[in-house]
Amino acid sequence: MSAPFDRPRLLADVGGTFARFALETAPGVLERAVSLRCADHDDFHAAVRAYLDALPQDVLPPQHAAVAIANPVEGDQVRMTNYHWEFSIEAMRQRLGLDTLVVVNDFTALAMALPRLGGEHRQAVGQGQAVPNSVVGLLGSGTGLGVSGLIPSGGGWVALGTEGGHTSFSPRDEREIAILRYAWREHAHVSFERLCSGAGMALIYRALADLHGITAPPRQAPEITQAALEDGDALALETLEVFCALLGTAAGNLAVTLGATGGIYIGGGIVPRLGAYFERSPFRQRFEERGRFSRYVAAIPTYVITAEDATFQGASAILEAQLKKLHGNADTLLAQVRRAKAQLTPAEQRVAEQVLARPRALLTDPIGEIARLAGVSQPTVIRFCRSLGSEGLSDFKLRLASSLTGTVPVTHTQVTVDDSMVELGSKVLGNTASAILQVRNQLNRDTIDRATDCLTRARRIECFGSGHYAVVAQDAQLKFLRVGVPASSHTEPRLQHLAARVLGPGDVALIVSPGGRLPELLDVADQARQRGAKVVAITAHQSPLARKADVALLVESAEDPSIQLPMVGRILHLLVIDILAVGLALRRGAQPEALDPLDEPEAQPVRARPTAPGVSLAGPIASLTTHSHER
Repeated sequence: MSAPFDRPRLLADVGGTFARFALETAPGVLERAVSLRCADHDDFHAAVRAYLDALPQDVLPPQHAAVAIANPVEGDQVRMTNYHWEFSIEAMRQRLGLDTLVVVNDFTALAMALPRLGGEHRQAVGQGQAVPNSVVGLLGSGTGLGVSGLIPSGGGWVALGTEGGHTSFSPRDEREIAILRYAWREHAHVSFERLCSGAGMALIYRALADLHGITAPPRQAPEITQAALEDGDALALETLEVFCALLGTAAGNLAVTLGATGGIYIGGGIVPRLGAYFERSPFRQRFEERGRFSRYVAAIPTYVITAEDATFQGASAILEAQLKKLHGNADTLLAQVRRAKAQLTPAEQRVAEQVLARPRALLTDPIGEIARLAGVSQPTVIRFCRSLGSEGLSDFKLRLASSLTGTVPVTHTQVTVDDSMVELGSKVLGNTASAILQVRNQLNRDTIDRATDCLTRARRIECFGSGHYAVVAQDAQLKFLRVGVPASSHTEPRLQHLAARVLGPGDVALIVSPGGRLPELLDVADQARQRGAKVVAITAHQSPLARKADVALLVESAEDPSIQLPMVGRILHLLVIDILAVGLALRRGAQPEALDPLDEPEAQPVRARPTAPGVSLAGPIASLTTHSHER
């Protein structure tokens, strides 16, 4: 059963050159499809706005939207790798006035479209028979080489988010070895994407010209394809031959890697335009050349996706699944609020109305604001939360955040004296895993970047913590010293006061205070600021310390210190220290000239293992909207 279509749903397919938009007016029914050039719009919001503003006035504005984008999607912040657009998913949802905005990788969306494709939307290449309810593989050549897959799960499918296009290219004959050698002139690492893409086709063309010792006019992929298929140009035809053979190798690799007996699908912007040529190209022959596994691969069918709106269909499927979770699944918190509303007191019903009307905004509202908007007292808000099975507002917000994002349920289960050892272990591990997942899903990259920049420039770092969180300050001292940065930790109030008085310009005071209200640590922040030092705080949202800090990293945990010592909160704070230490090590390792002149001459920065291109180890930490305590 589909979620109701009260209004059209906005679907978008965003690449490095074009952004395509359409409205889904009923399940699978797409209307008003438009393709806009990305270069004509300053940012993603401007492109969406241009599309929506051009719609007839009688078209209702969409409430729900799904965006498939040519970029890995991790957390809230989206930064396109092949274009300059970047945005926060939640901020974009608010700017566009949407109830729901789902952003996914474009190949994840295309993968989710595969179960919806009928025979008329795909073209078989070669023989083979798909095994029902088996793994399906997906390749797509365009600006890059997208790789994904589908794994059957119960009555549905799980899409794989991969970067398989960056696997290393493996030549099969002397000609391909010559192409690899040519490609090495331009790229230190030659992946399949370097060759099985639009830019890759042009590279193959240049490499073949070099191999044959001929001068050829510079051409891009569309011109090469036209010269081959329409003009019969020999070099262009050889380029297409090699291109299709290499794509066959990549597809065969994917088939045996995934065990994709459900078939391999080819999408993207290049292959569907090759038409009948692709069927007679070396693609299928190369796909089946697997030595001892040739019979295994020969039984796997390969298809070219011919449906023009396949990515839209996949984005629609993902959005539909999300809306079912939010509105139709009996286990979501919003659904529970709707069901329970009639049994609540009139005052609690007013709180429920606020939750249903503005669930995302409620996540960041303090209790006083919620009470004011509902026209009730603050104790009524707490009673409402407990009526819904939560221990309080903090616990309710955690459950609500999980409901809205559709991630692993985030809850905090209280440990009691009646728990068995098995129950206790399960609760502790579950609480910790849930809190870490919540932090990971709401990372604030800009804040971590600012904090890491501040620490990188520091002459020295003084770490302050109290009570149960003194160990976090001591851990920070150890990690910063190992990176080669002068650092100290202070955990006793009198020493904290004295240490703060000798801070100066170029120093950083790193203050760990989950509640952000201890007078001695607030005094440290004041003293540091007065003396020209920077203050980086790991603390609670809207705490006094957060307001005093130059950079505030917001981390909160759902624990009651009157019953147990802080466990989850301390782990979260230690993880933030790890993120800062790794970021500091990477930046100092990449910029040895920036080492502090006060470092000992023999001190060397710790050089972390290199990360994949585009991977940032400095990411954001977001507020979990509940409180922990130092003591």
